[in-house]
Amino acid sequence: MGEFIPEYLLREQAAVGALVLFAILRVVAAAIAFEKGWRISVVQACCIATAVLYCLPQLFDLLMHSYGMRVAAAAAELEGKAAGSAIALFFAPILSHRLGYE
Repeated sequence: MGEFIPEYLLREQAAVGALVLFAILRVVAAAIAFEKGWRISVVQACCIATAVLYCLPQLFDLLMHSYGMRVAAAAAELEGKAAGSAIALFFAPILSHRLGYE
């Protein structure tokens, strides 16, 4: 019961998970928007809103528990999810453009 996962591993796992999730989501959303004729700025705004909603549980944990080990884990997960989401949402439009969806 005394075992725990170090913060850097939590941060890395959250970052990779968010990176994969939002990269795939953004490319698929761009493909659907291309077929339907939607504006890509609307798709980007929806992806950003989804990323914020994805990070909300850790932000809630961080604000509710201001001490102890739970806040350290929540902070590490929040940092990882925010970094992974930002990286994915920055580079996914480049991939979508290369694939011809934008």
